[in-house]
Amino acid sequence: MATSRTSREHPEPTTDSDSDRVQVLHSDDVKRAITRIAHEIIERNRGVSGVVLVGLQRGGVWLAEQIAQAIGRIEGAPPPLGRLDVSLFRDDIAIRPVTPVAVTEIPVDLSGARVVLVDDVLFTGRTVRAALDAMNQYGRPSQVQLAVMIDRGHRELPIRPDYVGKNIPTSLEEQVVAGPDGVTLIRRPAS
Repeated sequence: MATSRTSREHPEPTTDSDSDRVQVLHSDDVKRAITRIAHEIIERNRGVSGVVLVGLQRGGVWLAEQIAQAIGRIEGAPPPLGRLDVSLFRDDIAIRPVTPVAVTEIPVDLSGARVVLVDDVLFTGRTVRAALDAMNQYGRPSQVQLAVMIDRGHRELPIRPDYVGKNIPTSLEEQVVAGPDGVTLIRRPAS
């Protein structure tokens, strides 16, 4: 006998009446996506030997930490986990002021490793391009993969994620905020 899904298991997107905010994923949705991404990383890499997760500061660090914990629960031990600040490697430094905002910590030499870069939201691809440049200081990986919670489209560079929590088509006037408590779409007023 089939059981029906309750609205608690798959809640509808909720709108904040005081603003143009729509919560498109709730905390349970985020947890499920993290578990799925962890399984996909393990499957694609046939385990996690030689895999290093690198969270991009700031938004990707929480996600990388939670993916590492999920992999640890599945495999018995988490892979090495690093944090990478790409602000000085961005190609838009002349357009907007850039100051390093966070510490880079890479716990192992990346030479020969299969690195999974992790970010919360993939948009134009420029942050990932900067991460590829920044990562060169820490060795030459044998492979680089990309995991994101949200792929919102609007790519300016030929960058594609290997692992995606959710594809959410957006307009350029919208902002996506992702965190462990959920994913919110914010509609900015047209200028």
